[in-house]
Amino acid sequence: MAGGGEPGASLVGRTVDVLGAFDQHHASLTLSEIAERAGLSPATTLRIVRQLVARDVLVRRDDRSYRVGRRMWDLGMLAPVETDLRDLASPFLHDLHAATRATVHLAVRDGDEALYLDRISGSVSVPVVSRVGGRLPLYATGVGKVLLAWAPAEVAERVMATLTAHTPYTVTAPGLLRRELQRVRSEGYATTREEMSLGACSVAVPIRRRGEVVAALGVVVPDFRRDRTRLVTALTVAAAGVTRTLG
Repeated sequence: MAGGGEPGASLVGRTVDVLGAFDQHHASLTLSEIAERAGLSPATTLRIVRQLVARDVLVRRDDRSYRVGRRMWDLGMLAPVETDLRDLASPFLHDLHAATRATVHLAVRDGDEALYLDRISGSVSVPVVSRVGGRLPLYATGVGKVLLAWAPAEVAERVMATLTAHTPYTVTAPGLLRRELQRVRSEGYATTREEMSLGACSVAVPIRRRGEVVAALGVVVPDFRRDRTRLVTALTVAAAGVTRTLG
């Protein structure tokens, strides 16, 4: 929830608070919900929301709720992490998709979550909850576990303190997750088995820039037990290509 709606806040600050009311778990909000999450009065919220709707930054739906508009998405795509890494990695994502026919993900760590920069849907129907520009937990996704394995210690500790089950198979025991992350660092890849959504398994590897892990590349498949070696090899080759390009 936004917290800058105190008296005397600038118009820019209040506008940012309104936009900050939206997130992955609150993609559609009513006016009263926006006001509550932004910490603003309904009258102030209405004035700002009307201006944002007029400029296509927000969209008003038939049920009188609001969503982020296309103009906001276009601006977000100009962020350096999007334009640089996403564009450079794109050819390798398409090569990986062609080799595996699986859903392919490119993600970076944004705070305590995995931010999805790109996604190519696979040819096999698999329950996938990710979306480009969306965020998912680090501890319950393949790309997230890679990013968490090389995250600063304080990030790992915060994540360990807030483990929540998304399916019956989500790892929620801190000790077990720590051992798994140690294995990820040792073997160079992460796996999940129906931890974020039932029927979806994933394999992911790190992407490095000058030796530092800056992103993760992953695939989502119905089951990886028979194809684990092939998937890890394909991912490693693609990630190495991105790493060389970033270098």
